[in-house]
Amino acid sequence: MKAPLLAKRNRLSYRFAIWSFLSSTISIWSILIITNLSGHTLLIGSFGATSVLLFAVPDAPLSQPRNLIGGHLLSAMIAVILVYLFGTNFFTIGLSVGLSILVMYLTHTLHPPGGATALIGVIGGVGVDFIFFPVMVGVIVLLVNALVVNNLVHHRKYPVVWF
Repeated sequence: MKAPLLAKRNRLSYRFAIWSFLSSTISIWSILIITNLSGHTLLIGSFGATSVLLFAVPDAPLSQPRNLIGGHLLSAMIAVILVYLFGTNFFTIGLSVGLSILVMYLTHTLHPPGGATALIGVIGGVGVDFIFFPVMVGVIVLLVNALVVNNLVHHRKYPVVWF
C-alpha cells in the first residue's frame, strides 16, 4: 500500500507495438486455420493471454518455453484429474486455479494463462483428450509462431532461455 501513486514508464516503441499486434493476430489465426483443417477445436481463451506474454513481453521469464509448455500442460492435467475424481462443481472450479498455481510454482513453470487453462478445463468437464487437443497442439502452434516472428526482426530475441 506504500507504493508510489504514479509509475515511471518507459518510452513507447510503436514498432514493438505494431509487431506485437501483427504476430499475435497471425498466431491466433494459425490456430484457427489448423482447427478448420483438423476438425479439432484448438483455441481456448487462455491462449489469448498467452499471446500477450509471447508477443508483447517475449523476454519475460513467464513467457519462456519451459513456462509456456509446462504451465499449460500441467494445468490441463490438473483439470482432467479434478474432473475425473470430483466432477465439475464449486469445489473443483476454485481448486483448479489454486492447484495449478501451486504446481506451476513448485515446478518452476509459472505461466499465468495456465490458471485459465485449468479453469476452462474444469468448467468444461474435460477428459484426457483436452491435454492433447486443444492444449498441447495449441501451445506448440503458439511456440512455433513465437520462435519465428520474435526472431524475424532485430529488436526481438526469443527465447531468452529454453529450460
